[in-house]
Amino acid sequence: MLTGLALTAGTLAAGAAAGCSAPRAARSGDLTAPQAAPSASPAPATRGAPARAPAPRRYPGQPSEITHGPRTGSSEVALTFHGQGDPAVAKALLGEAEKAGARVTVLAVGTWLDEHPDIARRILDGGHDLGNHTLRHLDINAMTEAEAAAEIRGCADRLERLTGSIGTWFRPSRSPRASPLVQRLAREAGYPHTLSYDVDSLDYTSPGAAAVTRKVLAEVRPGSVVSLHFGYADTVAALPALLHELDRRGLGAVTTTELLS
Repeated sequence: MLTGLALTAGTLAAGAAAGCSAPRAARSGDLTAPQAAPSASPAPATRGAPARAPAPRRYPGQPSEITHGPRTGSSEVALTFHGQGDPAVAKALLGEAEKAGARVTVLAVGTWLDEHPDIARRILDGGHDLGNHTLRHLDINAMTEAEAAAEIRGCADRLERLTGSIGTWFRPSRSPRASPLVQRLAREAGYPHTLSYDVDSLDYTSPGAAAVTRKVLAEVRPGSVVSLHFGYADTVAALPALLHELDRRGLGAVTTTELLS
């Protein structure tokens, strides 16, 4: 577990939503119905040359919505993180992954990037994938076409301002799957594929670190895409043991781009 990291589950909110969750502090402004995206400009990037994110890619032979990588001949998995919450927790998770030689995929919420613009550069500088998890992390499948398009484009604009790219992936918010409408809107925004997953850690329910590790290890297979979250102490505590066991099984944790390449 993380020496010196004074985090407890009690200091991090643990609200849940179907297939995708956020710390309760980030939900205090949740709405019962989607509203138009705010018009405020994204926060400026930190000083120095911006870390440029790779652009989205098309993967021939892959479906519009990707849930996993190759099942045969693969010795890799992708750990993907829904990006919001306390940036100190996010940086601790990235540090733990890097100590183990792992690379991950982060799907960032646009308003989180507004509040913590330096986190985009930290993710990219660590060799990780960075993508789009909508502007405000609301139920995108329940929105009108105009509202959903604004959520996708709003986060893409922030990523482009901070990194020079709209990010490598798009994942829908508050649902493990994107509706056909949202998939189309994502393609129109520049994302050839939406990114789902085949293993849900359920870490957002704060079941304890051991339970998070057991849940993932019981379901993970070569080529799996695993859903995890920033913002939860259980996830920080579970990551070293999870990476150790994956390594013992001969499964390397790589970015989703590397998994599919």
